[in-house]
Amino acid sequence: MPQAIRLSDLPSPRPRRRWLRRLLWLPVLFVGVTGLQVLVPRFVDAPTSAFMVWRQLEGAGEQGFTLRHEWRDYDQLSPHLPIALVAAEDQKFPLHHGFDLDAIDRALDRNARGGRVRGASTISQQVAKNLYLWGGGGYARKALEAWYTLLIEMTWPKRRILEVYANIAEFGDGVYGAEAAAQTFFGKPASRLTPAESARLAAVLPNPKKYSARNPGPYVQRRAAWIQRNARNLGGAAYLEAPPDPNKRGTRR
Repeated sequence: MPQAIRLSDLPSPRPRRRWLRRLLWLPVLFVGVTGLQVLVPRFVDAPTSAFMVWRQLEGAGEQGFTLRHEWRDYDQLSPHLPIALVAAEDQKFPLHHGFDLDAIDRALDRNARGGRVRGASTISQQVAKNLYLWGGGGYARKALEAWYTLLIEMTWPKRRILEVYANIAEFGDGVYGAEAAAQTFFGKPASRLTPAESARLAAVLPNPKKYSARNPGPYVQRRAAWIQRNARNLGGAAYLEAPPDPNKRGTRR
């Protein structure tokens, strides 16, 4: 005669419910951890970045490699540098909320027509990538980049975003930040950079390992000249303090 099954012999549903509760807490934990990651650099200068860490690890096997980086506050930078970075990389930086939708549309259209593949990353997106993530593509990295960008735009003022960018951008192989770049390439502090020197630093940002701010080739020279013209057309440093209203006629584009 088969033995009767007792309720106490059945598997308890409690362990399963505990795992479900833990899984439900994962999004909350993710938001909390990433939010704290972004909130701290809002007030505390970042001593390094994810990109610097990766380059330091790569350089460990390279003879004579030294990573150079010195933080400088916004007021310690030449006023010509921030506007040069904006003119070169993200002309709508004061106006958008992390994503330049018009630039994204133009890049998608150009890429769909078979032209040279180009991105449309804003300065905010580049800060998110350089500070927290890694190089390369992939949907996971792009999704994380978008998430960190949203958090940065929600919690940092534009001035802080630009300050961090100027301090973590790579201007040469292993040369990070405006101060290290100014000292390395021009033998002067970042506070004394001229408009031409600021434009040359901004001009190498697409590929700082290929292009040189110290010995600019034809491409860097042309791009630097274009950056200087663009900075003047935007209105110079005043553009970052009081950008034009995009809803009014006469707005610079």
